Amino acid sequence: MRLEKCYICSSTVYPGHGIEFVRNDAKVFRFCRSKCRKTFHMKRNPRYLRWTKAYRKSHGKEMAIDSTFEFERKRQRIQRYDRELVGKTIQAIQKVDAVRVKREKDFYKSKMKQAKKQEQRTAVRELEKGINLIEPDILRVKESVRAREPVQQGVALVERDQSNTSN
Repeated sequence: MRLEKCYICSSTVYPGHGIEFVRNDAKVFRFCRSKCRKTFHMKRNPRYLRWTKAYRKSHGKEMAIDSTFEFERKRQRIQRYDRELVGKTIQAIQKVDAVRVKREKDFYKSKMKQAKKQEQRTAVRELEKGINLIEPDILRVKESVRAREPVQQGVALVERDQSNTSN
C-alpha cells in the first residue's frame, strides 16, 4: 500500500482518498481535501500558508533537518518480501520513531524556553512604554488614602465627643 503526501499541506493521502490533478505536462498533484485543491488552483504558495507543514518548517516551528527523516524516505521504496527483513524493518522503524519523538520533544522544549525569554522581554518593554499609564493610578490611590485619613480622624473625633457627652 502506497501512502502519498498532499502537495499543499503534506498530510498523508491514503489509497482511495483525496483528489488527483494531472497537469498537461503529466505532473501529478495529490490533495487530501478540497481546501488544498482550491488553494493550489488559486496559485498560493504553501510556504506562506500558516496551516501547512511547509510554513511550519520554513519558519522554524518544526524540525526541518534530522537524520530520522531519511529513514522515512527509505521506507517508501518497494522491496521484495522477506520475513526476516520485515521483522528487522519493523524493529528499526520503532527505534527510529522513538528517537524522532525524543528529538521533537527536545526541540519543543528549546523553542518554548526561547519563547518564554522573549515574552518576558516584551513584557518589560511594554511596562517601560506604559509606565506613565500606571503611575497616575498609583498617585490616585495614594491621594484617596490621604483623603480618607482626615475623614477617619474626623469620625474618630466625633465618636470621642459622643462618648464624652454620654459620660
